[in-house]
Amino acid sequence: MSAPEGYFTVYHGSLSVNVPRSLFKGTLAKVDAKEADSFYELVRSRYPWITRNSFDVMMDKARTEYLRIRDEETGGISTSRRLASEGDKKGAISHLREHLEEDPEDADAWMELGKLLCEIGNTAEGYKAINEARKHY
Repeated sequence: MSAPEGYFTVYHGSLSVNVPRSLFKGTLAKVDAKEADSFYELVRSRYPWITRNSFDVMMDKARTEYLRIRDEETGGISTSRRLASEGDKKGAISHLREHLEEDPEDADAWMELGKLLCEIGNTAEGYKAINEARKHY
């Protein structure tokens, strides 16, 4: 059974919880504290034995899963942008290259790779990646 629109499922022990995507904000998927507190109260109303610590562990799992899902949905671009925003542009480039090995026709990933290569000063390779992207649009 899949989660409803706008949610994804996280497993905490034998418990499965549909977590709203709206809990996470920005490239780094930071947890919106106000929404998380409301969600905690909802979870506690259904499962009164869940402690705050257990909920926090579940939210850590949820954030990890959310980042994985976003990366899958964006063809590696989400993680690449997160890495770049953290100052790891080489890691971002490497992540995109790994994705492109599996999906060499992903125009958006080629374009993102080209942009990052140009940003680090490797314009020749960056332009090649941008031209590759144009072939796939």
